[in-house]
Order: sequence, then C-alpha cells, then structure tokens
Amino acid sequence: MPMSRQNGKSPKVDGRKTKVLIVDDQPSVQTLIRHALSKDDRIEVVGAANDAYQARELIKKLNPDVITLDVEMPRMSGLEFLERLMRLRPMPVIMFSSLTTQGSEHAVRALSLGAVDVLPKPTGGLDDAILKKLATRIVSATRFNRTKVPSMNRSVDQDDIIKESIHRWNGKIVLLGASTGGVAAVETVLRRMPADCPPIVISQHMPESFLKSFIKRLDEHLPQRVIEAVDGDELLPGHVYLAPGGKEHTGIRRVGRRYEIASIAAPKRNGHIPSVDELFMSASETAETVTAVLLTGIGKDGADGMRGLKQRGAYCIGQDEETCVVYGMPRAAAEMGILDEQLPLEQVARAICASCDSRRG
Repeated sequence: MPMSRQNGKSPKVDGRKTKVLIVDDQPSVQTLIRHALSKDDRIEVVGAANDAYQARELIKKLNPDVITLDVEMPRMSGLEFLERLMRLRPMPVIMFSSLTTQGSEHAVRALSLGAVDVLPKPTGGLDDAILKKLATRIVSATRFNRTKVPSMNRSVDQDDIIKESIHRWNGKIVLLGASTGGVAAVETVLRRMPADCPPIVISQHMPESFLKSFIKRLDEHLPQRVIEAVDGDELLPGHVYLAPGGKEHTGIRRVGRRYEIASIAAPKRNGHIPSVDELFMSASETAETVTAVLLTGIGKDGADGMRGLKQRGAYCIGQDEETCVVYGMPRAAAEMGILDEQLPLEQVARAICASCDSRRG
C-alpha cells in the first residue's frame, strides 16, 4: 500500500477507517491496545472480546475488517478459534501473542491456519514501538483477500489427492515461488501431491527464524520428505526442498544426468533472499525440463525469471486472483502472457503432476 507524505501514514481506503476487533482475555491489554490504536486516524476499534465465544458474537454484530487475536484464552485457544473462523468466515487475522515469537511452532501454525500476520507480544509489557507496529500491520492487512484460501487443517477430499498409481514421472523438476499467504498455499498444494511427487524446490519469502519450524511442520504432516535445501543435495522424487533464508539464494544446476541444489551468492533481488527470480533464472539452461509455479505474494518476484523459462520451453502455472491472499506475483506473470495455466489453488497440484507425467500428450 503506498504511503502518503503526511505523517508517513497510509491513506484510508475510500476515506473509511479500518474497523478492528481486539480479542484478548486480559482487560488491561485490551485497554492498552485500544488506547494506542485510537491515536491512529486510519483505525477504528469497534469492540473487544475476552474469549472466542464473545468474539464470535461480536464479529457477527460488528463486522470488523481485521481482528487481533491472542493465543492463550479461556474455554478455547486462539489457534482453535482461528481454525474455526477461517473455515466458516474467513477474514484478516493478526495473531498478537507472547507465544507467536518469530520461528515458534505457534507462529507457523497460525500462518498455516490462515492468519495474515503474526506479531509477538513482549512479555515485559506493551510499549509504543510495538503498538505502532501493530497499527501498521492492521492497516496493511486490509489489502488481503481472505475469502477463499484453505488451510492445511481443513479436510481434503480423497479424490483431490493425486495417487502414486496415476502418476508417472517424466524427469521434470518443479520450481515454486510464493510470498504473502504462501505458508497456507504451499501446504495446500503439497497436501494434494503424491508421496512420490516430482522433486520440488520452493522459494518462499520467509524470515530465516521461521524456516525450521515450517519445514518441521510440513515434514510431519505431509507424505513427502520435506527438508532444507543444501548446496549439492541431489534432487530426488518424493522430496521437497525449501530454500533457506539468510545470505544466499537457492537455485538448481544439472550435473551430468542429475540435478542438484545450488547456493547462489548474490545481493537481494526484488528485496528478498531467497528470491524466486534467482531460483527460476538458475534453471534457464535446462528450462525444457522445468515446471515453474507462482503462488500468492506481494510484488513481482519470479515473473521475470518465469518469462525466461517460458521462452526456453518451461511449463508455467500461476494461482488465480480469486484464491490469492495477495494477487501480486501471479498477476505480474499473467500480465506478461507467460502462463500456460492459471488455476484456483486447489487445482494447482493436479496441474503440476499432469505436466510431469510421462503419459501426458
């Protein structure tokens, strides 16, 4: 969202304030959050709830644009409530809890359930800096589409899962990029893939501190082997490789007849390490053996790299606007005219497998 020059604040959408519901079991915390947010002319606090049951009734009555949600609450935890909310009435949720520290299992689970953001609540008390950050995250959350994106914990029809018996790998490598909303989106795609899926390398914009918890969660819940991408690792069927954050990008290279992970020492691209463009560009010389995928995300990272792959024979798939949390990266690719297919999130896995099936065509 573009920033206005006045006071460094984002302008209100259509002149309307963002309506916020605070869900926290501590009245003193509710008061502090309400007082801080009331100073921001972009935000209107419409109510506060002490637990999930009260929050449910206030959501029906007040129709907030965004809710802030604690994890530890009586009668029903914030994560349990989040799961139910995203199944029945999806909306932007920011987890604001002392348990959602960066990289914690609670934080990653919240994102996988559909939260658009997580912000750790300091155990030593709320200060102006963290409350200003919360206000900024609330206004940013109004950009996100929360109407269609499923989470990993929702049931999946068995007919939607590609079985090993109907998949014959043709040797293609799958390169996948995602950003905002990608935690739930990546899980949704992988959950529908067979255990013997083609090798998949993923560049997900994610702080380094989140990565290990994300990998652990995926590996525990999915039939594939999910590991961190390490330079020199051979790409094998049934394996998913997540690009680590930090100082280097992740790409691939061909060595003889096999493919392996390649670390790339380069500056940030499109503001990110790892960058989806760097992943895609690394495969330009072997593009005919690649299926490239772009899921939900802010910006255009991956579009230029995908264009290069498409020009050299890669098969390109993008998530559609309706199911994206933020329709940025797939939009950039679509506007370039380089997508072979643009599909709802739930159909992406089947399209990937079809492109990697030796019996296709």
